[in-house]
Amino acid sequence: MKILLPVDGSAVSLEAVRFAIRMAHAGLETSVVLANVQEPANLYELVVAHDPQVLERVSASAGAHTLEVAQALLAEADIDCESEVASGDPAHTLIDILERHGCDLVVMGASGTSMLRSALLGSVSNEVLHAAGVPVLIVKASQETAPDMTE
Repeated sequence: MKILLPVDGSAVSLEAVRFAIRMAHAGLETSVVLANVQEPANLYELVVAHDPQVLERVSASAGAHTLEVAQALLAEADIDCESEVASGDPAHTLIDILERHGCDLVVMGASGTSMLRSALLGSVSNEVLHAAGVPVLIVKASQETAPDMTE
């Protein structure tokens, strides 16, 4: 089974990676596609940088850096993976990656933001859940990694 693992550097996205590792160790034959989606440059960044290629290189480097911990976890678990860093709207870009790589399942973290915030802004996991043509397993933040909403 080919699993798409979106990683944004958050603790809950790494929990999703660990969950996929546990599934593989429990006997699920897996291959993994790690993905990180960088937001496209805004107008201010384009004006200040003067060179869009510099922004592309910085974005690609940031995405590759974000994937390093997940790659290390998978390597330690002896699970091969492909990696892709892309730029664009996160949910739509993840769906493109999912389809391009022929993934059978998405395993991704959800930060557990409030219902109001999700309703107003939408969340990447919610959008992927509804747009993907394959099952989506959402790993919720544990008590240790859940953001403190009281502050």
